[in-house]
Amino acid sequence: MAIDNDKPAIFIALPSKLNNKLPDNLEPMVNGIEEEQIPFQTMHVESSDSAVDRAYQAAVASRLSVGISFDDQQIVVHYKNLKPNEPLFVVPIDNPTNIRKIGANAARLVKGVPFKK
Repeated sequence: MAIDNDKPAIFIALPSKLNNKLPDNLEPMVNGIEEEQIPFQTMHVESSDSAVDRAYQAAVASRLSVGISFDDQQIVVHYKNLKPNEPLFVVPIDNPTNIRKIGANAARLVKGVPFKK
């Protein structure tokens, strides 16, 4: 999928095994981003199997400097100005409430407002 680097958006890096579609269990994350009214788009990162690395690459590519990635166990939120191996949030994929909050908190990072607990 071609990404639009000119459009300000949080980038969600998908593993290469997915075809431009988030798994259904991560839909609450997208809802959390949308409720904060921040745009997002998906992208593929071919060079890494690490969710942390994919999230960092997404953050670097994003004009908003925020990237998200995931694997089977966790969701990772990264910020461009952090060290590549030190993401801002790593949250287990364990319940829809936490998944929604991580999306909202990624958007709140862009807005510069306090995070949800």
